Amino acid sequence: MREFNVLCKETEELDVLSYGEILAEKSLTIIPALDLIFEDEIVATSIFATFIIGSIVADGKIDEAEYALLYPSLREFFGDNIDYESCKKIAKAFKAESKELKQYVDFMTDILGQLSDELKEDIITVCLLICAVDGKISLKEKMWIKQLIKE
Repeated sequence: MREFNVLCKETEELDVLSYGEILAEKSLTIIPALDLIFEDEIVATSIFATFIIGSIVADGKIDEAEYALLYPSLREFFGDNIDYESCKKIAKAFKAESKELKQYVDFMTDILGQLSDELKEDIITVCLLICAVDGKISLKEKMWIKQLIKE
């Protein structure tokens, strides 16, 4: 994987069109690849959802502008059952539950350890894109993603 800070900077500087294209392209390949590995589409979708939700709430907050930018992707991934209030509750729980947060990160790191380097990089790219939806990857978001990519 390329140097982390370079990846962050490149992701922050993406124009809206490129951002959307990359997110759509990666998302269309990740779930089928996870499905092949885990041999269960529901498990594959749940694992991908874990990374997406984790990225959304990595900084412990979500504002309406962030949610509005992510809503089309969230709806595509999760259907109509996702809303702003649900995302806020998840963000609040993510911030408050430090013990569960450690287990959550450990689970995600374990999953990444089972994947090819290419698929791992695709998932990290999606996480970076989601964290950069507001044009900046915060320090908390960077620290969270670094936990995921540690070897």
